[in-house]
Amino acid sequence: MVLRHIMRTLGHSPRTTRNLSQEEAYRAFTSILEGAESDILVATFLTTLRWKGVTVEELSGFAMAARAKAFLPCQGVPDLICVSSPLDGHDMVPPLDAVACLIAAAAGQKILLLTDQSIGPRRGLTAAHVLSQLGASLTWDPREAETWLGRTGFAALSVSGVLPALVPLRRVRGEMLVRSPLSTIEKLLAPTQASVLLGAQHGPVLGAAIEVVKGLGHPRGIVVQGEGGGVIPLLRKRTKGIELSEGFLCRLTVEPQDFGLQSDQEPELPMYGPPEEGKGAADNEALVHAAGQAAAAVLAGERTPARNASILGAALMLKANRTAMTLADGISQATEALDSGAATAVLARLRECSKE
Repeated sequence: MVLRHIMRTLGHSPRTTRNLSQEEAYRAFTSILEGAESDILVATFLTTLRWKGVTVEELSGFAMAARAKAFLPCQGVPDLICVSSPLDGHDMVPPLDAVACLIAAAAGQKILLLTDQSIGPRRGLTAAHVLSQLGASLTWDPREAETWLGRTGFAALSVSGVLPALVPLRRVRGEMLVRSPLSTIEKLLAPTQASVLLGAQHGPVLGAAIEVVKGLGHPRGIVVQGEGGGVIPLLRKRTKGIELSEGFLCRLTVEPQDFGLQSDQEPELPMYGPPEEGKGAADNEALVHAAGQAAAAVLAGERTPARNASILGAALMLKANRTAMTLADGISQATEALDSGAATAVLARLRECSKE
């Protein structure tokens, strides 16, 4: 087996381990996606990478292997931005990436949102749950996503539809109970010509993530350490990020108070007791409903922390693809798109697509 050989190369302790080359990482993940490796060996491999730390070369190799097996949508579509948040979702804050995408689409930006639902180990709330509560849906068909994008300017696409080979790995990632490199790889399934906006966990992963984005050939993009590793900036403090533009990297800091969007509290979900074993926020109907209500309130014009956070998220999407040259311009465009009712109109068109 390919993975068994590479595991011997990788080493078994911090004193003997070494990093994989991009080619080794590519072969290892290709073998995993082809179903040639046992669950135990896959889990051991992913756990080893977690305590060792994943390098840019390794992530690039994994991402290239994933793309080689994927049905990448919207290839050749100009002026597209692909947005990727954690597939295992949120359990403390409502996922606002869907409503932020609606706002950015209403401002004229073509948006493809990569998401999914009920993914372990967290099984948190995602954009898929919010769209369902708003009377719309995501699609599992990359070709259908292209059609929706052409009709509405926005489409939400299941990562499982883009790369079906990830589905058999759900049991492994759910039983590992900790995040693995899979959580990063699944965010990197955007068409190469698209700009990207990725969420990253807090810690030293920010630089590695943007280097991988650059190495994969994306012309522009932003990686940001939003709440829970998502793309929505914080309101009580600054949010760190790094921007890629035409091959150059620069640090990006989102200061809500610079734009009058700060708040004493972040958007939040109701508090309940801990979920049952093997379940999460996505299995709690009250939490799913609350997430939908938070998004609906933003679209209805209610002045809440969720509104401020959604505007900041939409502004990042506009800036990432240079639809807005500055964050301030993006906030102005996003606010106009929301207050004019244009974002609600995008949702109405998406609902029609979802019914067909």
